[in-house]
Amino acid sequence: MSSSASKYFPHTEADLKAMLSTIGIDSIDALYAEVPEQIRFRGDYQLPEEMSEIEVRQLFEQLGSQNRQLVCFAGAGVYDHYTPSVIPQLLQRSEFLTSYTPYQAEISQGTLHYIFEFQSMMAELTGMDISNASMYDGTTATAEAIMMAVAAGKKQNKVLASETLDPKTLAVVKTYAHFHGIELEMIPAENGVTSLNDLQDRLSQHPREYAAVLVQQPNFFGIVEDYSGFAEAIHAEKGLFIMNCVAADLAVLKTPAEWGADIAVGDGQSLGIPMQWGGPYVGYMCCTEKLIRKMPGRIVGKTLDNRGQRAFVLTLQAREQHIRRQKATSNICSNQSLMALFVTIYMALMGKQGLKEAAELSYAGAHYLCDQLTATGRFRLAYPDKPFFNEFVVSYYGDVDALQQHLADNGIFAGIKLSDNQLMLAVTEKRTKEEIDRFLSLI
Repeated sequence: MSSSASKYFPHTEADLKAMLSTIGIDSIDALYAEVPEQIRFRGDYQLPEEMSEIEVRQLFEQLGSQNRQLVCFAGAGVYDHYTPSVIPQLLQRSEFLTSYTPYQAEISQGTLHYIFEFQSMMAELTGMDISNASMYDGTTATAEAIMMAVAAGKKQNKVLASETLDPKTLAVVKTYAHFHGIELEMIPAENGVTSLNDLQDRLSQHPREYAAVLVQQPNFFGIVEDYSGFAEAIHAEKGLFIMNCVAADLAVLKTPAEWGADIAVGDGQSLGIPMQWGGPYVGYMCCTEKLIRKMPGRIVGKTLDNRGQRAFVLTLQAREQHIRRQKATSNICSNQSLMALFVTIYMALMGKQGLKEAAELSYAGAHYLCDQLTATGRFRLAYPDKPFFNEFVVSYYGDVDALQQHLADNGIFAGIKLSDNQLMLAVTEKRTKEEIDRFLSLI
Protein backbone atom coordinates (compact mmCIF):
# COMPACT_ATOMS: atom_id res chain seq x y z
CA MET A 1 0.00 0.00 0.00
CA SER A 2 1.34 3.44 -0.89
CA SER A 3 0.21 7.02 -0.50
CA SER A 4 -0.93 6.95 -4.12
CA ALA A 5 -3.74 4.52 -3.13
CA SER A 6 -5.93 7.49 -2.39
CA LYS A 7 -5.57 11.07 -3.52
CA TYR A 8 -7.43 12.14 -0.38
CA PHE A 9 -4.72 11.05 2.09
CA PRO A 10 -3.01 14.21 3.39
CA HIS A 11 0.35 12.55 4.07
CA THR A 12 3.31 12.82 1.72
CA GLU A 13 5.73 9.96 1.04
CA ALA A 14 8.16 11.66 3.42
CA ASP A 15 5.50 11.81 6.14
CA LEU A 16 4.80 8.09 5.77
CA LYS A 17 8.48 7.13 5.85
CA ALA A 18 9.02 9.21 8.99
CA MET A 19 6.07 7.58 10.80
CA LEU A 20 7.10 4.05 9.72
CA SER A 21 10.65 4.70 10.87
CA THR A 22 9.40 5.88 14.25
CA ILE A 23 7.57 2.60 14.89
CA GLY A 24 10.39 0.50 13.44
CA ILE A 25 8.94 -0.98 10.24
CA ASP A 26 9.69 -0.35 6.58
CA SER A 27 6.24 -0.55 4.95
CA ILE A 28 2.55 -0.12 5.68
CA ASP A 29 1.98 -3.74 4.62
CA ALA A 30 4.15 -4.79 7.59
CA LEU A 31 1.45 -3.39 9.89
CA TYR A 32 -0.75 -6.30 8.79
CA ALA A 33 1.85 -9.04 8.95
CA GLU A 34 -0.05 -10.80 11.77
CA VAL A 35 -3.22 -11.14 9.66
CA PRO A 36 -3.33 -14.71 8.21
CA GLU A 37 -3.04 -14.83 4.42
CA GLN A 38 -6.10 -17.06 4.06
CA ILE A 39 -8.48 -14.43 5.45
CA ARG A 40 -7.09 -11.50 3.47
CA PHE A 41 -9.24 -10.09 0.69
CA ARG A 42 -7.39 -10.03 -2.62
CA GLY A 43 -10.24 -9.32 -5.05
CA ASP A 44 -11.59 -6.09 -6.44
CA TYR A 45 -14.12 -4.07 -4.47
CA GLN A 46 -17.54 -3.89 -6.09
CA LEU A 47 -17.56 -0.13 -6.41
CA PRO A 48 -19.16 1.78 -9.28
CA GLU A 49 -17.10 3.78 -11.71
CA GLU A 50 -16.63 7.46 -11.00
CA MET A 51 -19.34 9.74 -12.37
CA SER A 52 -19.72 13.33 -13.39
CA GLU A 53 -22.04 15.64 -11.44
CA ILE A 54 -24.86 15.31 -13.95
CA GLU A 55 -24.55 11.51 -13.93
CA VAL A 56 -24.75 11.44 -10.14
CA ARG A 57 -27.87 13.64 -10.23
CA GLN A 58 -29.48 11.36 -12.83
CA LEU A 59 -28.65 8.27 -10.78
CA PHE A 60 -30.30 9.66 -7.66
CA GLU A 61 -33.32 10.83 -9.63
CA GLN A 62 -33.72 7.28 -10.95
CA LEU A 63 -33.41 5.86 -7.43
CA GLY A 64 -35.82 8.46 -6.05
CA SER A 65 -38.40 7.66 -8.73
CA GLN A 66 -38.71 4.17 -7.23
CA ASN A 67 -40.24 5.67 -4.07
CA ARG A 68 -44.00 5.85 -3.92
CA GLN A 69 -45.34 9.23 -2.84
CA LEU A 70 -48.49 8.52 -0.83
CA VAL A 71 -50.97 10.99 0.65
CA CYS A 72 -50.49 10.44 4.38
CA PHE A 73 -53.40 9.76 6.75
CA ALA A 74 -51.15 8.18 9.40
CA GLY A 75 -49.86 9.59 12.67
CA ALA A 76 -49.01 7.63 15.83
CA GLY A 77 -46.54 10.26 17.00
CA VAL A 78 -45.26 11.55 13.64
CA TYR A 79 -47.49 13.87 11.62
CA ASP A 80 -47.45 15.28 8.09
CA HIS A 81 -47.49 18.99 8.89
CA TYR A 82 -46.66 21.82 6.50
CA THR A 83 -43.09 23.15 6.49
CA PRO A 84 -42.76 26.79 5.34
CA SER A 85 -40.10 26.93 2.61
CA VAL A 86 -38.14 29.68 4.36
CA ILE A 87 -37.14 27.34 7.22
CA PRO A 88 -34.75 25.06 5.24
CA GLN A 89 -33.23 28.13 3.60
CA LEU A 90 -32.44 29.76 6.95
CA LEU A 91 -31.38 26.47 8.50
CA GLN A 92 -28.77 25.85 5.81
CA ARG A 93 -26.87 29.04 6.58
CA SER A 94 -23.36 28.01 7.59
CA GLU A 95 -23.47 29.64 11.03
CA PHE A 96 -26.46 27.45 11.91
CA LEU A 97 -25.80 24.22 10.02
CA THR A 98 -22.30 23.74 11.40
CA SER A 99 -22.86 25.05 14.92
CA TYR A 100 -22.67 22.60 17.79
CA THR A 101 -22.44 23.21 21.52
CA PRO A 102 -22.10 26.90 22.49
CA TYR A 103 -19.33 26.55 25.08
CA GLN A 104 -17.74 29.93 24.32
CA ALA A 105 -20.47 32.48 24.92
CA GLU A 106 -18.50 35.36 23.41
CA ILE A 107 -18.51 33.72 19.95
CA SER A 108 -21.84 31.88 20.24
CA GLN A 109 -24.29 34.72 20.80
CA GLY A 110 -26.41 33.78 17.75
CA THR A 111 -26.77 30.15 18.83
CA LEU A 112 -27.43 31.08 22.45
CA HIS A 113 -30.01 33.65 21.36
CA TYR A 114 -32.13 31.21 19.34
CA ILE A 115 -31.87 28.57 22.07
CA PHE A 116 -33.15 31.18 24.52
CA GLU A 117 -36.06 31.94 22.15
CA PHE A 118 -36.79 28.20 21.83
CA GLN A 119 -36.96 27.91 25.61
CA SER A 120 -39.21 30.97 25.85
CA MET A 121 -41.63 29.69 23.22
CA MET A 122 -41.83 26.16 24.65
CA ALA A 123 -42.42 27.52 28.15
CA GLU A 124 -45.25 29.65 26.79
CA LEU A 125 -46.72 26.80 24.74
CA THR A 126 -46.79 24.47 27.76
CA GLY A 127 -47.55 27.15 30.35
CA MET A 128 -44.62 25.95 32.45
CA ASP A 129 -42.01 28.09 34.25
CA ILE A 130 -38.83 26.68 32.75
CA SER A 131 -37.74 24.98 29.52
CA ASN A 132 -34.39 23.36 28.82
CA ALA A 133 -32.61 23.28 25.47
CA SER A 134 -33.13 20.62 24.39
CA MET A 135 -33.65 16.85 24.26
CA TYR A 136 -32.94 14.20 21.62
CA ASP A 137 -36.59 13.41 20.94
CA GLY A 138 -39.93 12.96 22.68
CA THR A 139 -39.31 9.40 23.85
CA THR A 140 -35.97 10.03 25.53
CA ALA A 141 -37.28 13.30 26.98
CA THR A 142 -40.06 11.28 28.63
CA ALA A 143 -37.58 8.74 29.96
CA GLU A 144 -35.38 11.54 31.32
CA ALA A 145 -38.45 13.00 33.03
CA ILE A 146 -39.06 9.88 35.12
CA MET A 147 -35.38 9.83 36.11
CA MET A 148 -35.66 13.49 37.06
CA ALA A 149 -38.75 12.74 39.17
CA VAL A 150 -37.05 9.87 40.98
CA ALA A 151 -34.03 12.10 41.68
CA ALA A 152 -36.36 14.76 43.09
CA GLY A 153 -38.23 12.18 45.19
CA LYS A 154 -34.99 10.84 46.70
CA LYS A 155 -36.31 7.70 48.43
CA GLN A 156 -39.10 7.03 45.92
CA ASN A 157 -38.10 4.81 43.01
CA LYS A 158 -41.53 3.76 41.71
CA VAL A 159 -43.30 5.40 38.78
CA LEU A 160 -46.83 4.87 37.47
CA ALA A 161 -47.41 5.11 33.70
CA SER A 162 -50.69 5.04 31.83
CA GLU A 163 -51.47 2.24 29.38
CA THR A 164 -52.67 4.93 26.96
CA LEU A 165 -49.08 6.04 26.27
CA ASP A 166 -47.62 5.52 22.81
CA PRO A 167 -46.05 2.01 22.88
CA LYS A 168 -42.84 3.38 21.32
CA THR A 169 -42.47 5.92 24.13
CA LEU A 170 -43.31 3.30 26.72
CA ALA A 171 -40.66 0.94 25.34
CA VAL A 172 -37.94 3.58 25.75
CA VAL A 173 -39.19 4.51 29.23
CA LYS A 174 -39.10 0.84 30.26
CA THR A 175 -35.51 0.52 29.02
CA TYR A 176 -34.34 3.59 30.94
CA ALA A 177 -36.26 2.49 34.05
CA HIS A 178 -34.77 -1.01 33.98
CA PHE A 179 -31.16 0.18 33.85
CA HIS A 180 -31.67 2.88 36.46
CA GLY A 181 -33.36 0.68 39.03
CA ILE A 182 -36.76 2.35 38.66
CA GLU A 183 -39.87 0.24 39.23
CA LEU A 184 -42.40 1.02 36.51
CA GLU A 185 -46.04 0.06 37.07
CA MET A 186 -48.94 0.51 34.65
CA ILE A 187 -52.28 2.24 35.21
CA PRO A 188 -54.89 0.34 33.17
CA ALA A 189 -56.99 2.01 30.51
CA GLU A 190 -60.77 2.06 30.73
CA ASN A 191 -62.59 2.68 27.46
CA GLY A 192 -59.48 4.22 25.92
CA VAL A 193 -58.55 6.56 28.80
CA THR A 194 -56.44 6.40 31.97
CA SER A 195 -58.31 5.01 34.97
CA LEU A 196 -58.48 7.70 37.66
CA ASN A 197 -60.08 5.20 40.07
CA ASP A 198 -57.15 2.79 39.70
CA LEU A 199 -54.69 5.63 40.18
CA GLN A 200 -56.39 6.79 43.36
CA ASP A 201 -56.50 3.22 44.70
CA ARG A 202 -52.77 2.70 44.05
CA LEU A 203 -51.84 5.97 45.70
CA SER A 204 -53.99 5.31 48.78
CA GLN A 205 -52.76 1.72 49.17
CA HIS A 206 -49.11 2.72 48.76
CA PRO A 207 -48.88 6.25 50.20
CA ARG A 208 -45.84 8.28 49.20
CA GLU A 209 -44.22 5.37 47.35
CA TYR A 210 -44.56 6.74 43.81
CA ALA A 211 -42.17 9.43 42.59
CA ALA A 212 -44.30 10.29 39.58
CA VAL A 213 -47.28 9.50 37.38
CA LEU A 214 -46.85 9.66 33.60
CA VAL A 215 -49.70 10.28 31.11
CA GLN A 216 -50.08 11.42 27.51
CA GLN A 217 -52.21 14.15 25.87
CA PRO A 218 -53.75 13.47 23.39
CA ASN A 219 -53.18 9.83 24.19
CA PHE A 220 -51.99 7.16 21.77
CA PHE A 221 -55.54 6.61 20.47
CA GLY A 222 -55.94 10.31 19.72
CA ILE A 223 -58.32 10.84 22.64
CA VAL A 224 -58.15 14.12 24.54
CA GLU A 225 -58.23 12.87 28.11
CA ASP A 226 -59.83 14.66 31.05
CA TYR A 227 -57.15 14.78 33.73
CA SER A 228 -59.30 16.50 36.34
CA GLY A 229 -58.32 15.27 39.80
CA PHE A 230 -55.03 13.71 38.72
CA ALA A 231 -52.70 16.46 39.94
CA GLU A 232 -54.50 16.73 43.29
CA ALA A 233 -54.31 12.98 43.92
CA ILE A 234 -50.65 12.77 42.91
CA HIS A 235 -49.50 15.84 44.84
CA ALA A 236 -51.31 14.68 47.98
CA GLU A 237 -48.89 11.74 48.04
CA LYS A 238 -45.84 13.94 47.27
CA GLY A 239 -45.51 12.65 43.70
CA LEU A 240 -44.88 14.56 40.47
CA PHE A 241 -47.31 14.73 37.56
CA ILE A 242 -45.62 14.23 34.15
CA MET A 243 -47.47 14.92 30.89
CA ASN A 244 -46.25 13.91 27.44
CA CYS A 245 -47.98 16.19 24.90
CA VAL A 246 -48.00 16.64 21.12
CA ALA A 247 -46.44 20.10 20.88
CA ALA A 248 -48.59 21.54 18.06
CA ASP A 249 -51.84 20.50 19.75
CA LEU A 250 -51.05 22.73 22.73
CA ALA A 251 -51.94 25.73 20.54
CA VAL A 252 -55.61 24.97 21.32
CA LEU A 253 -55.69 22.34 24.06
CA LYS A 254 -55.46 22.93 27.81
CA THR A 255 -51.79 23.28 28.73
CA PRO A 256 -49.92 20.93 31.09
CA ALA A 257 -49.65 23.84 33.55
CA GLU A 258 -53.44 24.19 33.53
CA TRP A 259 -53.75 20.49 34.36
CA GLY A 260 -51.36 20.99 37.30
CA ALA A 261 -48.44 19.12 35.75
CA ASP A 262 -44.95 19.41 37.24
CA ILE A 263 -43.08 18.29 34.12
CA ALA A 264 -44.16 18.59 30.48
CA VAL A 265 -42.33 16.61 27.80
CA GLY A 266 -42.85 15.52 24.23
CA ASP A 267 -41.64 15.75 20.68
CA GLY A 268 -41.42 18.94 18.64
CA GLN A 269 -41.84 17.15 15.28
CA SER A 270 -45.40 18.42 14.93
CA LEU A 271 -44.00 21.97 14.78
CA GLY A 272 -43.28 21.76 11.07
CA ILE A 273 -40.45 19.18 11.04
CA PRO A 274 -40.97 16.88 8.01
CA MET A 275 -41.55 13.17 8.44
CA GLN A 276 -38.15 11.67 7.68
CA TRP A 277 -37.70 8.04 8.62
CA GLY A 278 -37.74 8.67 12.35
CA GLY A 279 -35.61 11.78 12.65
CA PRO A 280 -33.81 13.93 13.39
CA TYR A 281 -36.52 15.44 15.56
CA VAL A 282 -36.31 17.40 18.79
CA GLY A 283 -37.59 16.70 22.28
CA TYR A 284 -38.74 19.33 24.73
CA MET A 285 -38.82 19.37 28.50
CA CYS A 286 -40.46 22.04 30.65
CA CYS A 287 -41.04 22.09 34.39
CA THR A 288 -41.95 24.16 37.41
CA GLU A 289 -39.29 26.47 38.83
CA LYS A 290 -38.72 24.37 41.95
CA LEU A 291 -37.44 21.49 39.77
CA ILE A 292 -34.98 23.57 37.77
CA ARG A 293 -31.87 22.05 39.36
CA LYS A 294 -33.06 18.51 38.68
CA MET A 295 -33.55 19.21 34.97
CA PRO A 296 -31.11 17.50 32.55
CA GLY A 297 -29.38 19.27 29.71
CA ARG A 298 -28.76 22.99 29.78
CA ILE A 299 -30.56 26.28 30.24
CA VAL A 300 -29.65 29.47 28.40
CA GLY A 301 -30.24 32.76 30.19
CA LYS A 302 -30.23 36.44 29.24
CA THR A 303 -28.08 38.98 31.07
CA LEU A 304 -26.07 42.19 30.56
CA ASP A 305 -22.36 42.32 29.78
CA ASN A 306 -19.87 44.77 31.33
CA ARG A 307 -20.93 47.40 28.78
CA GLY A 308 -24.59 47.09 29.68
CA GLN A 309 -25.46 45.30 26.43
CA ARG A 310 -27.76 42.29 26.20
CA ALA A 311 -25.91 38.96 26.25
CA PHE A 312 -26.86 35.29 26.36
CA VAL A 313 -25.07 32.72 28.50
CA LEU A 314 -25.30 29.09 29.59
CA THR A 315 -26.95 29.66 32.96
CA LEU A 316 -27.26 26.06 34.13
CA GLN A 317 -25.56 22.97 32.74
CA ALA A 318 -25.50 20.26 35.38
CA ARG A 319 -23.94 17.64 33.13
CA GLU A 320 -21.08 15.21 33.60
CA GLN A 321 -18.65 17.42 31.68
CA HIS A 322 -19.11 20.25 34.16
CA ILE A 323 -19.66 18.66 37.57
CA ARG A 324 -18.88 15.41 39.36
CA ARG A 325 -20.45 12.38 37.70
CA GLN A 326 -22.46 11.40 40.77
CA LYS A 327 -23.94 14.91 40.96
CA ALA A 328 -24.86 15.15 37.26
CA THR A 329 -28.53 15.24 36.29
CA SER A 330 -27.88 13.57 32.94
CA ASN A 331 -25.21 12.58 30.47
CA ILE A 332 -26.99 14.26 27.57
CA CYS A 333 -24.36 15.91 25.39
CA SER A 334 -26.01 16.98 22.15
CA ASN A 335 -28.76 19.56 22.58
CA GLN A 336 -30.34 19.12 19.12
CA SER A 337 -29.91 22.85 18.63
CA LEU A 338 -30.35 22.72 14.85
CA MET A 339 -33.79 21.17 15.26
CA ALA A 340 -34.55 23.53 18.12
CA LEU A 341 -33.81 26.37 15.68
CA PHE A 342 -36.12 24.69 13.15
CA VAL A 343 -39.16 24.74 15.43
CA THR A 344 -38.25 28.20 16.73
CA ILE A 345 -38.36 29.61 13.19
CA TYR A 346 -41.60 27.70 12.59
CA MET A 347 -43.30 29.12 15.68
CA ALA A 348 -42.04 32.62 14.92
CA LEU A 349 -43.38 32.41 11.36
CA MET A 350 -46.73 30.92 12.32
CA GLY A 351 -47.34 33.07 15.37
CA LYS A 352 -50.03 32.30 17.92
CA GLN A 353 -52.84 32.69 15.41
CA GLY A 354 -51.12 30.57 12.76
CA LEU A 355 -50.48 27.72 15.20
CA LYS A 356 -54.10 27.88 16.30
CA GLU A 357 -55.45 27.87 12.74
CA ALA A 358 -53.27 24.89 11.73
CA ALA A 359 -54.53 22.96 14.76
CA GLU A 360 -58.15 23.87 14.02
CA LEU A 361 -57.81 22.77 10.37
CA SER A 362 -56.38 19.43 11.55
CA TYR A 363 -59.25 18.99 13.99
CA ALA A 364 -61.90 19.86 11.38
CA GLY A 365 -60.40 17.53 8.76
CA ALA A 366 -60.21 14.58 11.16
CA HIS A 367 -63.80 15.01 12.30
CA TYR A 368 -65.05 15.35 8.72
CA LEU A 369 -63.26 12.13 7.72
CA CYS A 370 -64.56 10.30 10.80
CA ASP A 371 -68.16 11.42 10.24
CA GLN A 372 -68.09 10.38 6.59
CA LEU A 373 -66.50 6.99 7.34
CA THR A 374 -69.03 6.07 10.02
CA ALA A 375 -71.86 7.21 7.73
CA THR A 376 -70.93 4.43 5.28
CA GLY A 377 -71.96 1.80 7.84
CA ARG A 378 -68.67 -0.04 7.33
CA PHE A 379 -66.80 1.78 10.11
CA ARG A 380 -67.50 2.39 13.78
CA LEU A 381 -65.66 4.84 16.03
CA ALA A 382 -63.82 2.68 18.58
CA TYR A 383 -64.38 5.14 21.44
CA PRO A 384 -67.59 6.98 20.46
CA ASP A 385 -68.09 8.84 23.73
CA LYS A 386 -64.52 10.17 23.95
CA PRO A 387 -63.38 13.46 22.37
CA PHE A 388 -60.53 13.27 19.89
CA PHE A 389 -58.37 15.91 18.25
CA ASN A 390 -56.88 15.08 14.84
CA GLU A 391 -56.41 11.33 15.27
CA PHE A 392 -58.93 8.58 15.92
CA VAL A 393 -59.43 4.82 15.92
CA VAL A 394 -62.15 3.09 13.91
CA SER A 395 -63.29 -0.52 13.76
CA TYR A 396 -63.70 -1.74 10.19
CA TYR A 397 -66.22 -4.39 9.18
CA GLY A 398 -63.91 -6.04 6.70
CA ASP A 399 -60.28 -6.91 5.95
CA VAL A 400 -58.06 -4.07 7.20
CA ASP A 401 -55.02 -5.36 5.29
CA ALA A 402 -56.94 -5.52 2.03
CA LEU A 403 -58.37 -2.04 2.63
CA GLN A 404 -54.95 -0.50 3.29
CA GLN A 405 -53.45 -2.23 0.25
CA HIS A 406 -56.30 -1.03 -1.97
CA LEU A 407 -55.81 2.55 -0.80
CA ALA A 408 -52.00 2.32 -1.12
CA ASP A 409 -52.41 1.10 -4.70
CA ASN A 410 -54.33 4.32 -5.29
CA GLY A 411 -51.76 6.61 -3.66
CA ILE A 412 -53.06 6.84 -0.08
CA PHE A 413 -51.30 5.77 3.11
CA ALA A 414 -54.35 4.78 5.13
CA GLY A 415 -53.30 5.01 8.74
CA ILE A 416 -51.87 2.53 11.23
CA LYS A 417 -53.31 -0.94 11.74
CA LEU A 418 -53.80 -1.57 15.48
CA SER A 419 -55.49 -4.97 15.31
CA ASP A 420 -57.25 -7.26 12.85
CA ASN A 421 -60.21 -4.90 12.63
CA GLN A 422 -58.92 -1.58 13.97
CA LEU A 423 -57.37 1.28 12.06
CA MET A 424 -55.96 4.54 13.46
CA LEU A 425 -56.18 7.55 11.15
CA ALA A 426 -54.75 11.06 11.43
CA VAL A 427 -55.45 14.29 9.54
CA THR A 428 -53.32 17.45 9.51
CA GLU A 429 -53.82 20.88 7.99
CA LYS A 430 -52.09 19.60 4.80
CA ARG A 431 -54.95 17.26 3.94
CA THR A 432 -57.40 18.97 1.64
CA LYS A 433 -61.12 18.23 1.36
CA GLU A 434 -60.42 16.84 -2.14
CA GLU A 435 -57.88 14.37 -0.71
CA ILE A 436 -60.27 13.31 2.05
CA ASP A 437 -63.14 12.90 -0.44
CA ARG A 438 -60.90 10.80 -2.70
CA PHE A 439 -60.04 8.62 0.31
CA LEU A 440 -63.76 8.16 0.92
CA SER A 441 -64.53 7.44 -2.72
CA LEU A 442 -62.07 4.55 -2.68
CA ILE A 443 -63.66 2.88 0.34
